[in-house]
Amino acid sequence: MLRSYIILNSYYSNHKPLSRVHFSFLSQQHIYITFSSTSNKMSSLFKDMLSSEETMFRDDVALSYDFTPKLVPYREAQQKYIASCIKPLLQDKNGKNLLILGSPGIGKTVTSKKVFDALREEEMDEDLYLFHINCWEHNTTFKILLKLCEIIGYKLTHNKRTDELFSIAKTFINKKSAVFVFDEADKIEDLDLLYMLLEELYRKSIFLITNFEDWATGLDMRLKSRLSLDRLEFKPYNLEETTGILRQRLKYAFIPNVWDDTAFNQIAKKTFELRDIRQGLFLLKETGLIAENSSSRKILPKHSLEAMAKVQEFTIKNPDKLKTNSKSVLEFIKKYSGSKIGDLFTKYQKEISEISYKGFQRRVNELAKGSFISVKKVEGGKAGNTTIVNYKEEEKKLTDFEE
Repeated sequence: MLRSYIILNSYYSNHKPLSRVHFSFLSQQHIYITFSSTSNKMSSLFKDMLSSEETMFRDDVALSYDFTPKLVPYREAQQKYIASCIKPLLQDKNGKNLLILGSPGIGKTVTSKKVFDALREEEMDEDLYLFHINCWEHNTTFKILLKLCEIIGYKLTHNKRTDELFSIAKTFINKKSAVFVFDEADKIEDLDLLYMLLEELYRKSIFLITNFEDWATGLDMRLKSRLSLDRLEFKPYNLEETTGILRQRLKYAFIPNVWDDTAFNQIAKKTFELRDIRQGLFLLKETGLIAENSSSRKILPKHSLEAMAKVQEFTIKNPDKLKTNSKSVLEFIKKYSGSKIGDLFTKYQKEISEISYKGFQRRVNELAKGSFISVKKVEGGKAGNTTIVNYKEEEKKLTDFEE
């Protein structure tokens, strides 16, 4: 019987992963095997990109809108006001309830979270339950109760009815005081839970965050009476404040001296135009990634312009993807752009179809969230405060931001 010997070229066994095997038949008894790698070909794909050791980012988590910085600049007064509403709870009294108003991306969420962080840092949360509920995700009484049970640490929620979940949550919560922040409160489909919290809990503060004042105005009179809401309005950031916030996040997120001043100023100007810090955070991160992928060691204006082009693509929505009812409201707003929301509702009922005010308002809110329209609160006048609804025209061209 012939014996076969395999001779291995072991160079790659102690080096890079094997990718190809070559067999050489030296004789009937000996096979010489060598290994080669495609790493040269693969490296050519990445040769123009910075390695991980050369990244421009220090910590890109700081560019997430969920990130809570050590300081929340330009919102110190609002933090103090929110804290003042919670303070009675620390004295075993009932807290104040608060309506927090303002357009998207101007610090309502991060400010409320910062107050919660301060309570934890000062160890004042031992006698307090702190509930921050995202009502985009948790928009029904049942979903909210599941989230409350998760926060208090109760896990046996399977097959529980809504009333059973509330009874369990109430038992836990009434042993302490509680602060409830319902973020995007206008997305809650039913308000039964608010009645239940008001009636059944001993010591609590309820904060409702919304972009739309008319949502609060349209609440049931009995609920408004029971809530007795204080009001805290967030004004949009000016250009200086917008620039300061983005520069703060830039210092957290990037290594020093990689940003060209012109590139950063373009981002700040665009963010101010959009009136949304979240968009600015996206632009900072996207610009950094574009610069890295182009193997640049500096973030330049051409990179920020490319990132802004992506934001423009995202903000130009397709009305054809809207539901029929929302599309109908959008077309109507386009026809009567610049009208008060109450006047729009009355005309819509007469000209198009019967619809409840809440239903009409919900569609207006959805269209505003999708950047199809803009809503602007106007103060004063004989009729008091009102909301003006405008059809949103095409975004500015990128050349408007070139210097």
